[in-house]
Amino acid sequence: MTWLVRYCRGMNSANLNAIPRLSAWLFAMVMALAACGRLHAQPQQQPAAGSDRQLIAAAERGDAEGVRDLLAKGADVKARDARGRTALLAATHADHPVVARLLIAAGADVNAKDNMQDSPFLYAGAEGRLEILKLTLAAGADLASTNRFGGTALIPACHHGHLETVRELLKTAIAVDHVNRLGWTALLETVILGNGDARYVDIARLLLARGANPRLADRDGVTPLVHARRRGHAAMARLLEGAESGTPRAG
Repeated sequence: MTWLVRYCRGMNSANLNAIPRLSAWLFAMVMALAACGRLHAQPQQQPAAGSDRQLIAAAERGDAEGVRDLLAKGADVKARDARGRTALLAATHADHPVVARLLIAAGADVNAKDNMQDSPFLYAGAEGRLEILKLTLAAGADLASTNRFGGTALIPACHHGHLETVRELLKTAIAVDHVNRLGWTALLETVILGNGDARYVDIARLLLARGANPRLADRDGVTPLVHARRRGHAAMARLLEGAESGTPRAG
């Protein structure tokens, strides 16, 4: 795959349009490898030592008492491991909301990114960590922050079909028509990477109700409706037909 990584690193917005025939999954893989190439070139964070390292490990285990004890002894809630993760991001990875609450109360930064450009807020949104997501939103999550693909928390939440996470994010002022580096909005990603079942139709319905533009096309000029039709997602296509015509239709 070395050739592909080199190719990815040399890509820019001007020449992305030269590969319109790539399928969605290959395009996503190309962008992922490009992102990894850029990320590996970045300087790594200094790893935590002593009690700080123990704090990150305790957070990842979900050891609330251990976290309390280490914080009381002066462990640094901002310390990072070799992957650039804070204790809060480690707790988010392992889905430990009780520990996340303790760390946020102790001053943990919900927007601190690791070497992969994930933050507790972004990761909670992407992976459907609903309880932790709510904590990060209450603690000042940066709604405009983006992941390594240039997407907000909303876009991967839609991609992975996290309906309740999407619902929670849409209660905020997050940009519903933000376009990531693949040229996809949340609605496009819902259609392109979803399987068209009732859950994804409900996500699309939420996005449209929040004001998502059903006519915003990808870099090849293909709209969500056309993508839905190509994939044989009949219920999704009916919903999008109604949205484009201004006449709501049942999904």
